[in-house]
Amino acid sequence: MGFTLAAIVPAVPSRYIGYYQAWLKAGHHAEMAYLARPDAVARRASLAKTVPGARSVVVVAANYHTRHLPPHILTNPSRGIIAGYAWGVDYHKLLTPKLRELQTWIAAQLPGPVHGRAYIDTGPVLERDLARQAGLGFIGKNTCLIHPRLGSFLFLAEIILDAALPFDAPAGAAGTCARCARCLAACPTNALPAPFVLNSNRCISYLTIEHKGEIPVNLRPLLGNRIFGCDICQEVCPYNRRFALPTAEPAFRAALDDMAPPLLDLISLDDEGFRRRFKNSPLKRAKRRGLLRNVAVALGNWGHRQAIPALKQAGHDPEPLIQTHARWALAHIEARAKS
Repeated sequence: MGFTLAAIVPAVPSRYIGYYQAWLKAGHHAEMAYLARPDAVARRASLAKTVPGARSVVVVAANYHTRHLPPHILTNPSRGIIAGYAWGVDYHKLLTPKLRELQTWIAAQLPGPVHGRAYIDTGPVLERDLARQAGLGFIGKNTCLIHPRLGSFLFLAEIILDAALPFDAPAGAAGTCARCARCLAACPTNALPAPFVLNSNRCISYLTIEHKGEIPVNLRPLLGNRIFGCDICQEVCPYNRRFALPTAEPAFRAALDDMAPPLLDLISLDDEGFRRRFKNSPLKRAKRRGLLRNVAVALGNWGHRQAIPALKQAGHDPEPLIQTHARWALAHIEARAKS
């Protein structure tokens, strides 16, 4: 069905729910209040609260890596950098039908009715922990699941079932980051203050996607030209640099201008232009107001006078959030010109 890895594990209570609760208590989930809802926390602790009588979990992973951006693009501040998982079509549209097809097929192989739920980062599940239990990788210091021979550019999904299935023993060496801490050192906003700790309040992925309001002024210069998500902690990871293989799924591939589009092409998008350009893209999640907010910040960080006319126009956009960040960008460019 196109999944790269798969394994079956027992649906036992998570051993890491205490870690998750401590993460919430520290406020590291930022404004993502849905992560801290008592019912959602309880369901993460016990899969049986999602699927009564849960006995098995089928855990799958899909490789989405296509290529590393060439240096002349990655270092070009006039282009907006988009996280690799969002270069192609929205993975939910592609993988959810496959996941449900797999669930239906499994149920057809078993006697009696089988009940379950399938999720691809859409439900209250500690899926990296499940993938770790299944032997699909280990948790790295950047908090990503890392497969020792594939790296971390993987989508994770799971099917929780009330049927007893044969469990897989985790295969091969689990892997480890050992002394490596390149991800911590590379993070421009210090969103990884310690190994295995992610502070969403400072994470570029959170700030450019999940955060709906103004980006804190002190963090704006640190975003550089990242306009949707961030792969820095994955890009520097030795496992990805050595072992990440291109995906076999053509829907995850994209043209260069979809991976790192010129910023000036984006700042002028109206509502219809945004909907048309990102119809099947994960970038829809940020909405026009969020994406153009990010683009305005990136243009300010570029600092080129070529961006001034477009930013002046954006300073009068009907959306106040875009106005605010465009005006900040203009002031930022002017201040750099005077210095």
